[in-house]
Amino acid sequence: MRAARAAAALLLAAAASAAAADGARAARSIALSDPGRLSRWAYLEQPTRAYARPSFRSRVLGRLALKTRDGTDELLFVEARRRVNGRAWVRVRLPLRPAGVVGWVPEDRLGSYQEVRTHLIINRRTLRATLVRRGRVVFRAPIGVGKPGTPTPRGRFYVRSRLTGFGNHSVYGPLAFGLSATSNVLTEWPGGGYIGIHGTSKPWLIPGRPSHGCVRMRNADIRRLDRLMSVGTPVTIR
Repeated sequence: MRAARAAAALLLAAAASAAAADGARAARSIALSDPGRLSRWAYLEQPTRAYARPSFRSRVLGRLALKTRDGTDELLFVEARRRVNGRAWVRVRLPLRPAGVVGWVPEDRLGSYQEVRTHLIINRRTLRATLVRRGRVVFRAPIGVGKPGTPTPRGRFYVRSRLTGFGNHSVYGPLAFGLSATSNVLTEWPGGGYIGIHGTSKPWLIPGRPSHGCVRMRNADIRRLDRLMSVGTPVTIR
């Protein structure tokens, strides 16, 4: 009888251990992006809240609408996926304050995943932009960044939108890429204080630190970048 009880106890312990292992595997995040090689992003298809953890009971980081303030479709860069209590969640980079915040949204709020193989690196010290594609450098250019009083924020972001139609002599040059980054200083800036990468009407200030936080490029350079980089591209600002 004791032997049978001991055997039953061992079986229960083994079952509990297996269940715990299955639970650990279920709770483990699966990476979905490797910047510069293969990354994923998706359009937001349903308005949603972003959470600090993959749970509706977690702290709310902010609310996401279907359109940006520029009128473009909202999209999110996806870092990882996790299944919790039968629901799939994804960890995403968020276009919210503070700059560079990461949170979780239910995966079913997003559309199908899109792939990019580029990664833009902004170096504030050397005043250079570098684009990596499939692990190789394909673009370099001098840049202008924020003044000491209005610095370009550091962190991991992504290209949130592509904007054109500014006019030949616009301060933004021929086009601009809107980032998920926000200024940490200009919190009341029109449009929410979002940081962009754009051309310029004053190319003689590049390289330098002339801006309110945006990254400026000479117009020829941003046109060249436009041929190489799409929305959803991860951006690292160092």
